[in-house]
Amino acid sequence: LEVGPNDTVIGVAASRRTPYVVAAVARARVLGAKTGYVTCTPREEFTLDVDVAICPVVGPEVLMGSTRMKAGTAQKLVLNMITTAAFVRTGKAFENMMVDLMANSQKLVERSRRTVMTVTGCDYETAARAIESAGRSVKTAIVMLKRGCSRHEAERRLDEAGGFVRDAI
Repeated sequence: LEVGPNDTVIGVAASRRTPYVVAAVARARVLGAKTGYVTCTPREEFTLDVDVAICPVVGPEVLMGSTRMKAGTAQKLVLNMITTAAFVRTGKAFENMMVDLMANSQKLVERSRRTVMTVTGCDYETAARAIESAGRSVKTAIVMLKRGCSRHEAERRLDEAGGFVRDAI
């Protein structure tokens, strides 16, 4: 995957001992990546060399040896929080909505229209036209409607804003 200094690699293992996860994180560290680990091993027992260790306390499993239950659920919640924060920090969200999506399927077409309507206050048809004019980009459509500008201008503003809709507006 050509991991390097611009990357972050997060290992996920309920007990912290899974050999290929430990090895992958160690290799990423050698390659200069930031490293993290999500495990339900108690923090005081965590000995791996990583930048960030997240160790949710879940207590014993209902069935000993069945880490998919409490440990797996806790890890999934932690990973959801990490990815949500990453989406916000990289400009994929505006307010409380995912906006970095392309209307490339019927499901996403409808979601895109609802998102543009919510953000801009426009009606369904206006949202549909704006998304098509924006090359099916929700971010571009939002900037076009909020700024009253062309697709070219909206794309320029988004580029200058590093992809952040709020800054482009």
